Amino acid sequence: MKQPENVGFVSTRFAGTDGVSLESAKWAEVLWQDGHVSHWYAGVLDRDPGVSLCIPEAFFDHAENAWINAQLWGRTRRSAEASRRIRELAEYLKATLYEFRDRFELDVLIIQNALTIPMHVPLGIAITEFLLETAMPAIAHHHDFQWERQRFQISAVDDYLEMAFPPRVPHLQHVVINQAAREEIAWRKGLPSLLVPNVFDFENPPGETDEYAADVRSALGLLDDDLLILQPTRIVPRKGIENAIHLIRRLKLPRCHLVISHDSGDEGMEYSRQIQTLAQEEGVSLKLFGERMADRRQLNQDGRKVYVLSDLYPHADLITFPSLYEGFGNALLESIYFRRPLVIGRYSVYQRDIEPKGFRLPAIDGVIDRRVVDEARRIIQHPDYREELVEHNYRVAGRFFSYRVLRDSLRGIINNIRNLTE
Repeated sequence: MKQPENVGFVSTRFAGTDGVSLESAKWAEVLWQDGHVSHWYAGVLDRDPGVSLCIPEAFFDHAENAWINAQLWGRTRRSAEASRRIRELAEYLKATLYEFRDRFELDVLIIQNALTIPMHVPLGIAITEFLLETAMPAIAHHHDFQWERQRFQISAVDDYLEMAFPPRVPHLQHVVINQAAREEIAWRKGLPSLLVPNVFDFENPPGETDEYAADVRSALGLLDDDLLILQPTRIVPRKGIENAIHLIRRLKLPRCHLVISHDSGDEGMEYSRQIQTLAQEEGVSLKLFGERMADRRQLNQDGRKVYVLSDLYPHADLITFPSLYEGFGNALLESIYFRRPLVIGRYSVYQRDIEPKGFRLPAIDGVIDRRVVDEARRIIQHPDYREELVEHNYRVAGRFFSYRVLRDSLRGIINNIRNLTE
């Protein structure tokens, strides 16, 4: 079996804890285990500079791309100036992709979401033309398509959406993360794809909590016997955090606190204000911990510790993940990996792709009913039952969502694209 030596990952950003960056790192780790060396191209990078090419203009929030985006969405006509600047930026970025290929003698490209959601239209054009001009074998890993986001429905750029999001390129293998996406890309674009779910390293369980993370509860102002219910997400409407508040109110357990790990990010503060008001009205203790969270451990300007998400999981008595919509749902796998009990929202991808695997999770189906409340209370109050559940779920996840599953998939995909170009 012929295997590539050098793999080039391409996106707008590889940095921080967003889903694309995290899953890309997992792919690179699995590829490394098979002897492949990964290299990185993006507008913002926290990877080793020795194996990376950082092109600031490739970042979706770069000033030039921000100007272009302001001309494209929520309208049906674009100016000649916008068209010109799209083309100029695309040509420049295409030249940098050639530089990326030549500098690291790349054999295969893995495009991470940059041909999926059109946050950077010139980069999508550049990648598409680069692939057509070079016939380079490539994988497009799709996380969330433009037709899944309301803000991209009215557009002055339908020509480029049809061309590049995603493109029809003979030697490009499309990979999606859920079954609904597989059906949509076939129906909308006539493109076949492979389903590769998000994964976690269940073959290597987490170690014990170290000294750095030992004081998380005190940093939150909690006592050892307080109940810490963790919502390990940003504060955005699709996370359904109001259901976590309703659940805690109905549990009626003393000294119970809902901790939300991350801030709103770039989606505004209105929902955060609504959640804080709701918690106050329902008498639920709510702690927002986003100011003390980052993608790496450090000290803030006040000399206080800044934590990473994996520092929080071991301290949680229960995880809430009542999402209304997810492309997959990494917090689900993370909770199971850290052997934490979990209350889940029955979002569509969970119902179709995850639930049938045999997990035992109390699930919110629209509203908080007595069954969910009673099950959550039983999990909190009966350690033996809780241990039985988390061990069962760990075994199921290890079977269906482990690195082994990803390793087998990537081997097959790389063989496929090699055969297409030989």
